[in-house]
Amino acid sequence: MFRFIRATRTERNRWLPGDGLVLPSVGAMTHAITINATPRQIWPWLVQMGSGRAGWYSYDLLDNGGHQSADVIVPELQKLDVGTVMPWLPKSHEGFTVLGFHAEHHLLLGWENPGNPIPQMSWAFVLEEIAPGGRTRLIVRARGRKGYRFFGMPTWMTKFTASVIHFIMQEKQLLGLARRVETMAR
Repeated sequence: MFRFIRATRTERNRWLPGDGLVLPSVGAMTHAITINATPRQIWPWLVQMGSGRAGWYSYDLLDNGGHQSADVIVPELQKLDVGTVMPWLPKSHEGFTVLGFHAEHHLLLGWENPGNPIPQMSWAFVLEEIAPGGRTRLIVRARGRKGYRFFGMPTWMTKFTASVIHFIMQEKQLLGLARRVETMAR
């Protein structure tokens, strides 16, 4: 089944949680997918993300050390606190930090430079029920602060490289999430 992951113009232009944390922004990338499930059914999958946790539901060889992302809800990974780190690579102590959340509505992750508590980038996952009883729009936005350097690359190279890599990984993640959630919801 073909899935469309493109955000609408309204979704791309509206304010989402975390947008105010990364100002001025060098850019934002917004993607979205409709999932045939409720926000309550999707939320546990978001909470358990992270390499060495349930995975990122994307290209496991790249972002989960070759281990397959979980196809089930992992009960011991369902506790979430601000400050929780969702490692980006296996055996890493660094990753995306939980900056905030409202259960079953949004999860806000970010990356902070060591020694600098101001997020250099944000990654928001927003759940909006669009049909009672089982259709939800998952809107995802990544924003980079002006001067953000993707893996230390020069700023001029960061915008292009980060957008290409992010699009590829984000598409796979959204499709992976939708497949897992809808399989469990059946």
